[in-house]
Amino acid sequence: MQQTIFVSATNTNIGKTYISCALIERLSARGYKVGVFKPIETGVVDVPVDAHTLFETAKLYNPALKALDLQTICPYQFALPAAPYVAKGHEKIEMEVITAALERIKALSDMVIIEGAGGLLVPVEENLMVLDIAQLLADKLLLVVPSRLGSINDTLLNLFRLQHATLPVVWTVNLF
Repeated sequence: MQQTIFVSATNTNIGKTYISCALIERLSARGYKVGVFKPIETGVVDVPVDAHTLFETAKLYNPALKALDLQTICPYQFALPAAPYVAKGHEKIEMEVITAALERIKALSDMVIIEGAGGLLVPVEENLMVLDIAQLLADKLLLVVPSRLGSINDTLLNLFRLQHATLPVVWTVNLF
C-alpha cells in the first residue's frame, strides 16, 4: 500500500530535513522504497539545499529515484528566504505542477516523505497555506517540534489547529 507522509514543523529551522532523512533510513531498512518530495523551497542560492539533501539520501536506498531530477523533487525554488507567498513574487504556485511531480515520484516509491516549507500556517498563495497542501497530498502528517524554550506554546497552538485537520497527525520532539 502506497503512503505519503507530510513532515511539517512548528516553525522554520526545527529539523524537518533531519527527521525526514531519519525516516528515509528507517523505512528503507524495513524494506520500503522511499521517495522524497519538497514541493517548495525558499532561500535557494545555487541548489535547494534541503531538497538536495533529501534526494541524495533517498537515492542511496531507492536507486530508482535516479531517473528523476532535482527539479522534480523540488518544483518551486525561490531565492528570497521568506514565506513562499512572499518569496514567489508575482509567480503563481500551481497545485497541478506539484501534484504532477508527486505522481512521478510515487511511481518509483512505496512511500513518499513530503517536506513542507516553514510551519503549518505559512502562506503559499493568498488562500493556500502549507497545511492545505499537506491535506491535499498526504495520508498522514508528522509535526516536528523543538526541545527549546518557548516550544510548549508553539506546539500546543499547532496541535490545537490540527484538531480540525483532515488527516491523522503524529508529532515528535527533535532533541537538539
